[in-house]
Amino acid sequence: MGRVTDPSEMLITTGSQEGMDLLCSVLLNDGDTIIVEGPTYPGALHAMRNRGARFLTAPCDKDGLIVENLPAIIEQGRKDGHKIKFIYSIVNFQNPSGATLSTERRKKLLEIAEQYDLIIFEDDPYGHLSYTGEHKPTIFSMDKNGRVVYACSFSKILAPGTRVAWIVGDATLMRKIAMVKQGTNLCTSVVAQALVYEYCRLGHLDGFLPKIVAHYAKKSAAMDEAFKKHLPANTIYHTPEGGFFYWLQIPGIDSNALFMKAVEKGVAFVTGPAFYPDATGKDFMRTCFTFAQPNEIEEGAKRLAAAIKEL
Repeated sequence: MGRVTDPSEMLITTGSQEGMDLLCSVLLNDGDTIIVEGPTYPGALHAMRNRGARFLTAPCDKDGLIVENLPAIIEQGRKDGHKIKFIYSIVNFQNPSGATLSTERRKKLLEIAEQYDLIIFEDDPYGHLSYTGEHKPTIFSMDKNGRVVYACSFSKILAPGTRVAWIVGDATLMRKIAMVKQGTNLCTSVVAQALVYEYCRLGHLDGFLPKIVAHYAKKSAAMDEAFKKHLPANTIYHTPEGGFFYWLQIPGIDSNALFMKAVEKGVAFVTGPAFYPDATGKDFMRTCFTFAQPNEIEEGAKRLAAAIKEL
């Protein structure tokens, strides 16, 4: 996270999704607004909608959230009656775009949050999965005024089934979140916490993490090569430097229609509209390389290309 935290600033959660839900429970009234990235993680949208949220969408590029657009979005949103409570950003190797928020934009995002008195929810499940070895400072580490809530998880770096994650933020806010958690599941499984703790204490995670990063990096490179070899020349994407995903745009192709064609050929992806609160992004799609083997990735790219050709 980039700075020392006090135990009063941290809460262990059952997956980072619970941290998001708890934050919404504390901060949101029905009809309040969250600024999200376009695109963003569908699970976040679902959790936020469950708490009555409305959305304003801020566009992204290969360097993450375009923070220069935020003042205009905030000001227009407030004129339109939106009560904006926080900004949600997946800062590293974003799901779905694979983008990483640049250091300059992280600083600017914090400045804008200060200017407009907003909280930032910094979601970072993929930050340890850098294929270049470079790690940018967290926004949380830059925060001096308790404005950032940071979330991370063992799900992507150890095993999804552990369901052990954590959120860190202002101690007063964490106390309120802990009180809400006591009314839902009392506490995250102590058995799961003990297993994760012992695994880390014995140094196993330190030895395992470089291996899993190298493993995923090879698959990412295989997907990049397969896409360049087989997909149409007008396919737009950037090669992620970490994480799990490629975010493809094929201008003029409806990803919902393409999905049906692709499934007939035995390959699947997630369609673009799932990643936008207003179901836009019809010519986008997300692919994931973590499960398939390199030869399967190439075969999948061939089948996807065939489906595109038929459309």
